[in-house]
Amino acid sequence: MLTSHELFGFMPATAAADILETAFTNDRDLYRATLNAIAQARKVRPVFLEKQPRKERHVGMIAYLSRPGMELAAGTLLRGWLLKVHKGLLADFLDGIGVAHKDGVVDDLPETIDDAKLAAAVDTVLAKHPAEVVKVYLHSFNTMNELQWKNLDALLLNDARLQF
Repeated sequence: MLTSHELFGFMPATAAADILETAFTNDRDLYRATLNAIAQARKVRPVFLEKQPRKERHVGMIAYLSRPGMELAAGTLLRGWLLKVHKGLLADFLDGIGVAHKDGVVDDLPETIDDAKLAAAVDTVLAKHPAEVVKVYLHSFNTMNELQWKNLDALLLNDARLQF
């Protein structure tokens, strides 16, 4: 089970760069908040980062997002990216496990989930969505919620399709 900052360390650099580029293009507030958090951690002004070429800036931002002290910023960036860009994936997974939601957002999660439903939902989302995005989502889902399902933990540890 990977935390948000660990996900940035393990996911392919192209996937992490895509997350930042998507935020830069589609959600300036989220991008700005992430940039400000990294600037604060680096003890520089945000303008210092903004003056760097975007590709170079994103490489540095990814390196910082993979640090333990950046868990909040990494988690916020991942949640924003998933909710804005991958609502279909969220909805498909939650529908597959039988959890009521509104556009991929859940108010109350059950304490446990049936193994067969979980396995079927994972198979469905892997068949319909890019594997890298599914891996990021499932790891994020399990660490960002108060309830962590032991069967999802086991699946993330043992299913080669869900490992980085």
